[in-house]
Amino acid sequence: MTQAPTPTEDTVRRLVRSLLKDGTAGPDVRPVDESGGLTTWWVGSRHVLRLAPDRESAARQRRELRLREVVRPHLPVAVPVSVAHGEWAPGLTYTLDTKVPGGSAPEPDISALGEADLAGILTGLREVPVRQAEALGVPRAAPRSLGALRRAAGKAAERLARADEFDAGRMHQLTPAAPVQLAAQSGGAVLVHHGLTGAHLVVGADGRVRGVLGWADVVVGDPAEDVAALALAVGAPAAVRAATLAGYGARPCLRGLWLARCDSVVHLADRLSGRSDAALPDLRTQLRNAWEAILLERVTEFRGDDGGDDP
Repeated sequence: MTQAPTPTEDTVRRLVRSLLKDGTAGPDVRPVDESGGLTTWWVGSRHVLRLAPDRESAARQRRELRLREVVRPHLPVAVPVSVAHGEWAPGLTYTLDTKVPGGSAPEPDISALGEADLAGILTGLREVPVRQAEALGVPRAAPRSLGALRRAAGKAAERLARADEFDAGRMHQLTPAAPVQLAAQSGGAVLVHHGLTGAHLVVGADGRVRGVLGWADVVVGDPAEDVAALALAVGAPAAVRAATLAGYGARPCLRGLWLARCDSVVHLADRLSGRSDAALPDLRTQLRNAWEAILLERVTEFRGDDGGDDP
């Protein structure tokens, strides 16, 4: 197998100079953290260059470029625009995107109006025709088993308790019957961003959400996954309020909440045991965010297994 080339600053500078033909030496380029399997570079103050390091990433990037055009009309916030795209090496793609004004952080500071922006994002994703997305090659993802995740999280919680990181007794709030009550409903698949993290939410100084990045991992699947991602990023109350504003009922909101809580416990335990190299402060923040109490879980009781969302 041919070894894929490693992009260097000279590689990036030559590529950028050919794309931004303004008769000068070109803007400054500097690398940023890798995200989603793409090597990413700041280009001056107005552009971002992302290079696919392998053919799988290149295929996802080609799909992402098409998908962003489909999604854009449905969202109330900005989606990056590609001003140039092509191949930086044989079979390996690039896209030069405009920079969305604002900033991203592991724990974004979202205002009340920002929660309405999040609701608009969830609403817009649900409005994208599933057939149109699948025609672009967006894959389907089966809903995760909350029962299996509960069992894994229970074991992880015991490890965290021994490390004095978490009260394992809190997992008892997710009763053995709850995974059945909170099972994903058939026919409820929508377009799922699958990465509504702080790194992908562009937030202004006023706490409004200005844009959404990172469209390479989009799937057709369980909308509770995006609720879960928001719970980890902005806290459980804000995530559930946004999902409720977007028209989701108690069942997907609580399902997303418990996906986030179980994930936060498992991911932190994996990091402490050396099975992950994720940033420890970020994982502790996610654990705290996901386990914030919300009113909905205190007052909701489901009507058996009739599939309804009404408390």
